[in-house]
Amino acid sequence: MRGRCQLCDARFSLLLLDLEEYYFEQHTAYHVTTSSKKERRVRGSLKVCSRSVIFDPEDLAEPILKIPLRDCKKIECVSRENNPFNEPRPSAISISCGQVIYIKESNVIAPYRNERGSKRVAFQLEGWSKTEDVVQTLLQLYRASCLDKLGDQTAMIAANLQSRLARSSFDKNCVTEKPHMECAVEMVMPLVSNPGHICITDESLYFQPLNGYPEQVIPIKLHSVRRIYKRRHGLRPLGLEVFCTENDFCSDIYLKFYKTADRDEIYYYIATFLENHVTEHTAESYMLQWQRGHLSNYEYLLHLNNLADRSCNDLSQYPVFPWVVDDYTSARLDLSNAATFRDLSRPVGALSKERLDQLLQTELLWLQARYRGMPEPRFMYGSHYSSPGYVLFYLVRVAPEHMLCLQTGRYDHADRMFNNIGDTWKNCLEGATDFKELIPEFYGTDCGFLENKLRLGLGRKQNGSLVGDVVLPPWASDTKDFLQKHRTALESQFVSEHLHEWIDLVFGFKQRGSEALAAHNVFHPLTYEGGVDYDSIEDPDQRIAMLTQILEFGQTPTQLFTTPHPQRITPRFQNITRSPSSNSTVSDLSPASQSEDSSFEDLTEESRKLAWANMGNLTLVSSHKIHKEAVTGIAVSPDGAAIFSTSQDTTLKMFSKELKDFQRSMSFSNMALSSCLMLADGKTAVCSSWDNNVCVCYFYSVPFGRRQDTLMGHDDAVSQMRWFDDRLYTASWDSTVKVWQCAAESLNHKRSQFQLLAELEHDAGVNTIGLNPAGTLLVSGCKDGAVTIWDTGSDGILQQVHCHTGTIHHVAFSPDSRHVLSVGADSCMKVTDVQTGMVISTVKAVEEQRCFCWDGNSVLCGGQSGDLLLWDLLSNTVTQRIPAHSGAVTAMWMSELCSTVITGGEDRQIILWKLQS
Repeated sequence: MRGRCQLCDARFSLLLLDLEEYYFEQHTAYHVTTSSKKERRVRGSLKVCSRSVIFDPEDLAEPILKIPLRDCKKIECVSRENNPFNEPRPSAISISCGQVIYIKESNVIAPYRNERGSKRVAFQLEGWSKTEDVVQTLLQLYRASCLDKLGDQTAMIAANLQSRLARSSFDKNCVTEKPHMECAVEMVMPLVSNPGHICITDESLYFQPLNGYPEQVIPIKLHSVRRIYKRRHGLRPLGLEVFCTENDFCSDIYLKFYKTADRDEIYYYIATFLENHVTEHTAESYMLQWQRGHLSNYEYLLHLNNLADRSCNDLSQYPVFPWVVDDYTSARLDLSNAATFRDLSRPVGALSKERLDQLLQTELLWLQARYRGMPEPRFMYGSHYSSPGYVLFYLVRVAPEHMLCLQTGRYDHADRMFNNIGDTWKNCLEGATDFKELIPEFYGTDCGFLENKLRLGLGRKQNGSLVGDVVLPPWASDTKDFLQKHRTALESQFVSEHLHEWIDLVFGFKQRGSEALAAHNVFHPLTYEGGVDYDSIEDPDQRIAMLTQILEFGQTPTQLFTTPHPQRITPRFQNITRSPSSNSTVSDLSPASQSEDSSFEDLTEESRKLAWANMGNLTLVSSHKIHKEAVTGIAVSPDGAAIFSTSQDTTLKMFSKELKDFQRSMSFSNMALSSCLMLADGKTAVCSSWDNNVCVCYFYSVPFGRRQDTLMGHDDAVSQMRWFDDRLYTASWDSTVKVWQCAAESLNHKRSQFQLLAELEHDAGVNTIGLNPAGTLLVSGCKDGAVTIWDTGSDGILQQVHCHTGTIHHVAFSPDSRHVLSVGADSCMKVTDVQTGMVISTVKAVEEQRCFCWDGNSVLCGGQSGDLLLWDLLSNTVTQRIPAHSGAVTAMWMSELCSTVITGGEDRQIILWKLQS
């Protein structure tokens, strides 16, 4: 949490104010006391705040004085007697009050000391003319504090603040650039906010506090900004948070606007600037990076928290992280044993069966007694998993002033403080009202929150011991070792395989509705976004009470996912054990036995990775215009010597790479051919046609140069074909995919024998299909924008996702079969997770993409312009643009090791490409 308290010369902090209080102005002054006719003057700064007067002495040995205005009885300007030399004395501010609060006595951060009883405090301003004005300001604020209703008090103070902001403006002498816009805002920090003005130019964002604290101007260069988020603050869409770092969870500035329109204008101005400098990431793009191992679990959780409105500047929405370890008693942390880990599929409140049964019974009795005959909502838990109190429970040793601010100058009882990690976890499992999760610091590198380095007097426990450093589990030798092992646990195989289950609970589809009920994951309605319409509450007292309750109780993150979150792609392991009492199943942690060919497979995989890493070096070898119309399909013989291509000119042509010329040409009908493929025997080419709206698959015998067989089985044109083992898959605009079986030996005969095995029905014409490398899955893309994933064993639908708004041109599985990539007429590239059916990445291209090859991370695609584009899906950016065809790229083929690429286009050409090392 940025801005944590440290002992320093500048002792004043906004945390000395009450919650929801503003610091308006400061004046150099003297605190004047008189005893035995001897006057004592202490120089310092007099702070005029909306609910109090604070005097911050320059002498660090002197305590800070705070006088709540509600405790004042009289505030007046008192003329002082002339001194013996008949020189006039300046007037003083005299305050009669019933309480004075002493803070940081002897410059030590400690609970405040309150002195009650009738007191008279006098301050003398340095200078002559401001005393009366300050007294009038204090009297006005005093009247607000004395109003009976809290809503009336808040309204009067807010009016005072808006009047001050309206009378002032951003000092343009502070900038040399041309201002674009300025407006009044508040800079938000944990528990406090500071009013002022912002100004944005074409180079920088500036914040100028109304009171000049902590600096006269805070500048942020736009070129240094890496991320920017809209925020909901106090349930309203008024927040804006700016980050100049990529993976830090602390922002550089958090602003609260008074008008949503002002917030949005500033956001879009900065976002427009960033478009040419920084890639905008969404939850789905981060998900793809995480799934494929390019983001750690820690980094991914940070990004999800940011996208879900969690901010270290808002303690009611502080970033939330899961407990992942269940063992805080062993001498050794065994990460190879699943029993070491917490069940991530359950919320904290449902981890203990005994406590869960008690909660369910209590809920039932409560509903029967209080809600008989009344409508829902229901909830299970009387507290939340994240709240300001819980955050500061963990951080009290590094943020003591925040705790004192939250608890009106006091620490919690010593036995209730964060004393022992194991005891805290045990209480989260067994306590009747304790369901809290963790914060990012538990997986970071700063050990400070576990150590009492400031030597704070946090109290004495019932056993007589003082509260000091946090007691660590036996398996940690020190705080650094604890954090390192805790982070290792977060990044472990087990957590990587199950983290998506916790994400479902906190950020995903089990956060709300029937899934939340089934998962015992239901909290008070006011904790959810949209749980209350704050602006519709007319009574100001009710509005403030509602807002206070929400802010203190904690808030559930913004829901990011409405379908199950995909699992991370991790290596397959064996030999992990789970205790018999657990119902969870996990994969193994020791590498699986390798096949004899594994070394060759590893070498092949490395070659592919190296090829894709150098795909930008793709070089044109030759181009050949061998068709009269657009090329529709490309196939290559197993030995690579012959290239087959189909075209809308109705011909199938065979091109010899060695002779650099086409050798054979055959026309099957007067209709366009739509695709072609080469069978493993190396002797048979197959092509499909639009022939008279009837599917015709022509089998062309390469050695003899003749049509071998014609298969007619669709009611409309065949759009694409795929072959695996002895099965042919044909896709048609008649809304079906048909599965045919052909015995391998029959291909050598004059007529092949095909048997229809299955007919896969769709709601619209099927434009493209693809098979995964194992042949166990088929994906189809339709004219209505739907992607459907089929199990080829059962011929059943696994997933169906309407992810495009127009015709899908091409679909294909990733090499690991985890994802499907689709491109369509809507110019979008979509990555769909096979396991869950969730669209986990969306790339909006400038132009329509027609065909592609990909490795799961990068995509080589052919666009409408004729160029080949190399996309990095993990960053959603084009890394290379290679001029290719003079018209749209309509067909593409890539060799197994990715060293050769062949493309066909509307310009009637086929182009051969070679990857240069």
